Amino acid sequence: MSSISTSPIRLFVIDDHMIVRAGLVMLMANHPRFEVVGEAGNKSEALEAQIACDVILLDLDIGGESGLELIPPLQSLHPQAKILILTGMRDPEIPRQAMALGAMGIVLKDHASEVLLKAIECVNRGEIWMDRSMTATVISELRRGGNEKSDPEAAKIALLTAREREVIALIGEGLKNKDIAKRLFLSETTVRHHLTSIFGKLEVADRLELVIYAYRHLLIESKLRT
Repeated sequence: MSSISTSPIRLFVIDDHMIVRAGLVMLMANHPRFEVVGEAGNKSEALEAQIACDVILLDLDIGGESGLELIPPLQSLHPQAKILILTGMRDPEIPRQAMALGAMGIVLKDHASEVLLKAIECVNRGEIWMDRSMTATVISELRRGGNEKSDPEAAKIALLTAREREVIALIGEGLKNKDIAKRLFLSETTVRHHLTSIFGKLEVADRLELVIYAYRHLLIESKLRT
């Protein structure tokens, strides 16, 4: 088993509210496990920052604009970093969109600070974080009108190959295509082909639906958060 790193988790905070950013910096200063290495208050600052970070804390409302648009360019600029969304919005479509774009988790701003710290640790390990209430809401949305499809699920799952099940398990760990390719000694193109096949067989639209489907049907171990 690999040893646990003692280096602090380097955080890049993107939020247009100075008080919120200052509060996060103060919070992290009290915990040696974390270090804020960069801050940004708008999209330009976020995309111009040249820093090395492990986790990006991204507010979804950046000066009245959607932070969802920042996820792809941030991933390109910081390919090793995990993106954790901070939001006050409870719209069930938000986590679906954010995680389909590549975010690793969602934390509501009205949660206790301990929840945020746990979420940072979680996504830094490469796991997906979504609290129980939000996951339940999203699952409810996916189930709407879908009860009549419950019987054929075993038949759908039976269509999966052993390799596709491996890919699903690694998606459940929060790995990106690049990391899955390395783990399974495949090309990223092959991983994308597997995902396309999986989406088609299980009739899911994106990675978030796949994770929720896999939890519901025991294809991966459930890690719902309290």
